[in-house]
Amino acid sequence: MPDSAEDARYMDRALELARQGLGATSPNPMVSAVLVKDGKVVGEGFHLYSEVKHAETLALEQAGQDARGATLYVNLEPCCHTGRTPPCTEALVKAGVKRVVAGMADPNPLVAGSGFHILKEAGVEVETGVREAACRTLNEHFSRYVRSGRPFVTLKTAMTLDGKIAAGDGKGGWITGEMARAYVHQLRHAHDALLTGVGTVMADDPLLTDRSGRPRRRPLLRVVLDSPLRLPLDTKVVCGADNDLVVVCGANADPGRERAMACGRMSVLRAPDTRPGIHWVLKELARREIQSVLIEAGALINGAALEADVIDKVVVFFAPKLLGGGDAVPSFGGRGLGSLGATRPVQVTTLQQIGEDILVEGYLHDVYGDR
Repeated sequence: MPDSAEDARYMDRALELARQGLGATSPNPMVSAVLVKDGKVVGEGFHLYSEVKHAETLALEQAGQDARGATLYVNLEPCCHTGRTPPCTEALVKAGVKRVVAGMADPNPLVAGSGFHILKEAGVEVETGVREAACRTLNEHFSRYVRSGRPFVTLKTAMTLDGKIAAGDGKGGWITGEMARAYVHQLRHAHDALLTGVGTVMADDPLLTDRSGRPRRRPLLRVVLDSPLRLPLDTKVVCGADNDLVVVCGANADPGRERAMACGRMSVLRAPDTRPGIHWVLKELARREIQSVLIEAGALINGAALEADVIDKVVVFFAPKLLGGGDAVPSFGGRGLGSLGATRPVQVTTLQQIGEDILVEGYLHDVYGDR
């Protein structure tokens, strides 16, 4: 029997390679492939959307004749349908790969186990579930997108220890330190779009850009919810726009104002209701192949997202500060959930110190729906 420790080691290598596609594969998943023969790596590859070829194809090309009789380690089930490329299962069988070790089944309904079935029918040994938890986490954005037809939603907020995100005087300012803010740029890099409200833009005048310094396939799409279209045109988010800004207005917004704002650098999306509903906004973003959305907003939008139950993951920074005051702004506004019995449980996965601040990360939803 194959050494499970060896399988885990090569799957770790596959995960390491797949992560190099962060920001460069959406709306496709992050996938890598490692071909091993006689204890040696003979071929490797990871997918980038712009380069079209799948990871398995790249690994096979690098291995050449050494692919025959080799074991393939891949973090996601090989595809068995024709999209921009022919099926990877067909290429693996033709190359004579003896064994396939996969981290997880593909959540895409077009695949969903069919790739494994085709390989087994062709006589290829198949083993699944190696480093499965890590493989699932890697592609949780893709999984939400293909299974539900809406983007994966992460809500990030930063607050004082007493739960305040802003003082009552309406003036903006940093709550967290520099290390926490650098972490947020890594978060932005991992998402396709950033969603906020016009109130946040007017209070803080932020850029809302990905300044991680890492390459990405398409710019981070900035989405500003602005029912009456009152966004000033001299804000940084507007002045720096380059076809990467969408302002979502309500049905009653002034058409003249809409025409003035809908220029080549930005677009305006008019909702069917007076106030854009969060479900409708996410559906529209999914139509644009937005796989993941990071909410960085104020209390009202945070509260609306909580009430609508669209938050998949929370990233919360607690600064070691106290603000107090009845006029200070809480992290979540709106009506709330009404009672302690209605609270949404969070499965906490991370609790660590980032600089002087405390980071808490956790999930509200399981995108795979089986735990």
